Amino acid sequence: MIGVRSDVCMDLGNGLANGQGKHPLFSFGVISDVQYADIPDGHSFLGVPRYYRHSILVLQRAVKNWNDHKNLNFVINFGDIVDGKCPKDQSLNAVKKVVSEFENFHGPVYHMIGNHCLYNLPRDKLLPLLKIPNHGDGCTHAYYDFSPTPGYRFVVLDGYDISAIGWPHDHPNRLEALKILSEKNPNSDKNSPEGLKGVDRRFVMFNGAVGNKQMEWLDNVLKDATNMKQKVIICCHVPLDPGATSKTTLLWNYDQVMDLIHLYDCVKVCLSGHNHQGGYSVDSRGVHHRVLDAALECTPGTNAFGYIDVYDNMLSLVGTDQMKSTEFSFDF
Repeated sequence: MIGVRSDVCMDLGNGLANGQGKHPLFSFGVISDVQYADIPDGHSFLGVPRYYRHSILVLQRAVKNWNDHKNLNFVINFGDIVDGKCPKDQSLNAVKKVVSEFENFHGPVYHMIGNHCLYNLPRDKLLPLLKIPNHGDGCTHAYYDFSPTPGYRFVVLDGYDISAIGWPHDHPNRLEALKILSEKNPNSDKNSPEGLKGVDRRFVMFNGAVGNKQMEWLDNVLKDATNMKQKVIICCHVPLDPGATSKTTLLWNYDQVMDLIHLYDCVKVCLSGHNHQGGYSVDSRGVHHRVLDAALECTPGTNAFGYIDVYDNMLSLVGTDQMKSTEFSFDF
């Protein structure tokens, strides 16, 4: 069975999340795209208002809510904690300030990197601040996995593994990214999708790709999860399904990543950020994709955060304001 319920009315302080009153196996908080900066409010390229100073207040309210809940096991931040417009002489302190707000949560916090994180700090400085476990040469990759209970595994992907941002100028991953952009995007401004059609609009500089080593790692992790009879939740800043997001905010090689994921029945849900308006889809193989709405674009006094209750055969996202509540049902 595959199903979704949106706009579910639930008390954010209630540990019984679904209509049947079952206790969840575990629960965790979620937020995405805080993009804090100590600058006046502004707009996106499309004219959408952005509230750079207010976003940290959204995070503060989220942390208070998560702590008041008392039954959340951990929190996942889906990337972009500081905005690219943050003055570069303030980047380090801004990142530290937002990280310190997350650390007020009474439990573990798992981070992933987004493009705005990398506009502010290079990987070698950013990853230690976010306490991201590393793999690969030089310990600068940001993909990892963890299991909060024996029956579930979370896989956090590095969507900027192949990227024109965040790497040293002569790094092979940056050079590979520039080659992809030169072949796929004819515009002089590689952040512009002008003239690109359909899913080809994803080939812009603010997206990236999962590299070969990470793909091999992912294959091994999913194989191991299958052998251990674990259900898997994939987390990536950049969305993985065109049905859930704008075509300009897709992972460059989302199709290859999903082809690999679809080889395994263990993956039930993919969660992401990046596309600030959020989104939801179920792909051709029954995997749920939920793009989380951005904290940055909350009008003052409103919020976009939530928590997810996890059961044997469903996940229930309990959202606030702009982040709509959603239930994902799947087979065992």
